Amino acid sequence: MTYKVFVDGQEGTTGLQINEYLAQRGDIELLKIDSDKRKDLAERKRLINESDITFLCLPDAAAKESVSLVDNPNTCVIDASTAHRVDPAWTFGLPELAKDQRTKIKASKRIANPGCHATAFILALRPLVEAGLLPAATQIAANSITGYSGGGKSMIAEYQNAAASTTALKAPRPYALALAHKHLPEMQAYTGLTVAPIFQPIVGPFYKGLAVTAYLQPQQFSRAAGPEEVRQIIADYYAGERFINVLPFDLEATTDGGFYDVEANNGSNRVDIAVFGNAERMLLIARLDNLGKGASGAAVQAMNVHLGVEESLGLV
Repeated sequence: MTYKVFVDGQEGTTGLQINEYLAQRGDIELLKIDSDKRKDLAERKRLINESDITFLCLPDAAAKESVSLVDNPNTCVIDASTAHRVDPAWTFGLPELAKDQRTKIKASKRIANPGCHATAFILALRPLVEAGLLPAATQIAANSITGYSGGGKSMIAEYQNAAASTTALKAPRPYALALAHKHLPEMQAYTGLTVAPIFQPIVGPFYKGLAVTAYLQPQQFSRAAGPEEVRQIIADYYAGERFINVLPFDLEATTDGGFYDVEANNGSNRVDIAVFGNAERMLLIARLDNLGKGASGAAVQAMNVHLGVEESLGLV
């Protein structure tokens, strides 16, 4: 069977990569909009309603506008913006979130694609909240280092056009210092936490790759547990998941001389989760490709689940 797919916002970073994933597939017919009609509401509406799947790779306001154009009840919308991620009428497009999440994605015509930082944070912390080891009222401190592609076209241009002598773009740059990052609502909602984390991201001088680090103190736990048990709880939660790899509790085996490679999963839809530390303090680190499992790869994975085809089709 062939499915018709329209990418609304096909010239953005996420849209371009979704097109790259799908252009290789024989079961997908890509509907393209002429570049001079990208803002033509009538043409966008026609293509959206002609499609089986429409991906929204747009700013929040434009994404909401596109949703208002849908009148075909059979069109499934997968929104990569932040507009609908905690909207109860939408399904969160993270298949590994819970045992019944795939069933929800398959049944839904409105799917919200997770944010990149949020995906890593949620996948690392949710198993511990679900197991009751981490009380829901815990406030987690976390940071994330990410490639500059996560900032979209303007940030990509800023880095790639910078003069060789510019030092400002050669070092990591912390941002969102008001501690009100747009991913906070989904990070709280889908971990099961009742308190938003203290979260501070950092953009690095590399194109893509992302690692979220969460800081844990055993005093936060509901009972005594060391890092190896924490690691086992996470491993049991994701047993059998193709795209999630829980690394062994082995500093030498999981690092390069003590350094953790943020770019190790680039070009893939994989997530690695590692636990480091000791009985007194621990780190959880989840790494992924911010343009893969953090954006376009996740959107294609959710589409595959919704359509009932092989979940990993077109992904690595």
